[in-house]
Amino acid sequence: MHESGPVAAPDIAGQPYRVEAQSITRQQFCAQIGRHAVRSLHAELALYPKPGLVSLVDNGSHDDMTAATFVRSLFALRHYFIRITEAGMAGAPFGTLERLGVAAEARMLKATGGINTHRGAIFCVGMLCAAIGACRSQRIALSADAIRATLLRQWGAALTARTTAAVTQTDSLPSHGMQAAARHAASGAREEAALGLPSVFELALPALQRTLDAGRSLHCAQVDAFFSLMAHISDTNVYHRGGAAGAATVRQLAQDFLARGGSADPHWISHAIACHEVFVRQRLSPGGAADLLAASVLVHVVVSDGMLPSVACAHRLMKLQQ
Repeated sequence: MHESGPVAAPDIAGQPYRVEAQSITRQQFCAQIGRHAVRSLHAELALYPKPGLVSLVDNGSHDDMTAATFVRSLFALRHYFIRITEAGMAGAPFGTLERLGVAAEARMLKATGGINTHRGAIFCVGMLCAAIGACRSQRIALSADAIRATLLRQWGAALTARTTAAVTQTDSLPSHGMQAAARHAASGAREEAALGLPSVFELALPALQRTLDAGRSLHCAQVDAFFSLMAHISDTNVYHRGGAAGAATVRQLAQDFLARGGSADPHWISHAIACHEVFVRQRLSPGGAADLLAASVLVHVVVSDGMLPSVACAHRLMKLQQ
């Protein structure tokens, strides 16, 4: 998805572990990371303007799902993120993480009536939860570099092997994303993870931090991070719906938004909404960028020990729309 060569795991040996983190139990830590993961998914859902995608404002380019669909999915996944954090803490092999993800996807599809709301997030956010758990068990301070290095060290080889195997299996491609990847040479979630999620750590997180450092809000920072992702990644969701021409449209409009200064432009909201309207007309949906944004929000909040809005409001939304 993000053009990048092989990434070497940074040397994190000897970094001090935050002693205060040990004051909570293993179970409490995993529950805390699970809550952060769910809240990160809700933050992505609530973000607006977010071109082409479902939000609390409208359904974007989708006529098969609403915000309530996403909330049902979100609640169906809440135990998964705890379990995969526990598995990462236990040093589980990739096969164990994969089985947890497959089971979580089944729960998601049951909750949404067969609609794919969070398949990509199950994978990339789940892998980050596992890496965070591994950092905890190995007494490694939680930093972006440490989380990425741990992901690569623990499961990078297995992810690379799975990616290579998937590329060679061109006769039967089970998902729209894999079909789009084969047709347009767009990389998918597994390749992204095998490289240590470069779109998260090299694109979205720096964009988010630049906006925060400039004194703008977390909402603005998430918008800038999302547009940075759209401007650079090869999103298989976009290729599936719009082909190469649709992907070029997404990339160009996102680059134009950033060239104007992103959320620093006094008129950024109207520009973002105009972009949203184009995507809706063309039925473009950058869902891959949305999954990576949620992953970036998770890393940011865990590393900064910040706070995200409670999912209680999401639960109320679900109740109202049932």
